[in-house]
Amino acid sequence: MGKALLLMDIQHGTTGRYGATDEYFDRVVATQAKAEAAGIPVILVRVGFSRGYPEVSERNKSFAAVKKAGNLVLGESSTEVDPRLLRGNGEVLVTKKRISAFAGSDLLEVLRARDVDHLVLAGIATGGVVLSTVRQAADLDFQLTVVSDLCLDLDEEVHRVLVEKVFPRHGDVVLSDDWTP
Repeated sequence: MGKALLLMDIQHGTTGRYGATDEYFDRVVATQAKAEAAGIPVILVRVGFSRGYPEVSERNKSFAAVKKAGNLVLGESSTEVDPRLLRGNGEVLVTKKRISAFAGSDLLEVLRARDVDHLVLAGIATGGVVLSTVRQAADLDFQLTVVSDLCLDLDEEVHRVLVEKVFPRHGDVVLSDDWTP
C-alpha cells in the first residue's frame, strides 16, 4: 500500500478568485516535487462540466450558479489545471462533477489501481473540495494528511476551524515544509 498526493481544483477557474499567489504556487510545486522524488503518484483533480451542463441539477445551489454564469465548461480555460503543476512526471488528471474529488470521477479506481491507502490532500477551497474529500476519504478508510498551507479559502475563519479542529479528527494536518513523504 502507498500514498498519493491529490492537488485539487488548482485550476484557472479558482486560483485567481481565491488569491493564489506566486508564493502559494512555489509551495505547491515544491510539495509536488517532493512527492515525485519519493515515487508518490500525483493526482491533479479538477472540476468541469459538459456543454449544456447535463450533470447539473437546478436543486444544486452551488453548481446551478456555475451553470447560470456559464463557468467551468470542459475545454475552456477555467477548467484547465495551472500549467505549473503539469510537470510531465506522470501526474494523473482526474475530472470530477461535484465538490468531493470522488463524486462523478474515476478517482477511486485510479487509487485502487495504484494500491493507495493514504491520501495527502491540498486544494482550493478548504471548505469545499478539501472538506468534502476529507470526509468521503475517511468514510472510505483512507489514511489522511492535509497540507494546510496548500489549502485556500475565501473565509479565513472557515479555513482556520477546518485545519485546527475538523481535519485533525480524520488525519494529520501539516505544513508543506514539514511534510515528509
